[in-house]
Amino acid sequence: MMKTAIVYYSMSGNTKTTAETVAQKLGAELIEIKPVKDYPDKGARKFIWGGMKAVMGEKPKLQPYSFDGSYDRIIFGTPVWASSFTPPIRSFIEENRAALNGKRFSVFVCYSGGGADKAIGKLRAFLAIEGFDAELILVDPKDRPNEENEQLIEAFCDKLK
Repeated sequence: MMKTAIVYYSMSGNTKTTAETVAQKLGAELIEIKPVKDYPDKGARKFIWGGMKAVMGEKPKLQPYSFDGSYDRIIFGTPVWASSFTPPIRSFIEENRAALNGKRFSVFVCYSGGGADKAIGKLRAFLAIEGFDAELILVDPKDRPNEENEQLIEAFCDKLK
């Protein structure tokens, strides 16, 4: 059985909720990453600030986390910011580039606005891989739970079993 870690960043809880669900279904370990300095999480500043940081390719300093590189597969979980993955995920990949070499990757993204396919494409390019074993795109799964999201999560997990 593949040893799997879910490495995720969540601002509003949608990505965290999905990460916990997927971890439970796959028996994966959760690794939540957080920047040392939080992003604004309310109003227009949230979108302007987060989007700008994502577009600029910022790599914020992260709070301490535990990742030993002993995993066979890494599932990245990220919100979509300005059609990109979040800066904390960028920092994690940069910090662990050597340990990630030769791993299998999957990804799930949560969004409200759009740009999910572009975000996945940018993450694939940043990891310098051909593709992901599985991809999952969800619209606000915590804030707007529905049967379709449940089925999408189930299919994503089945593909990885």
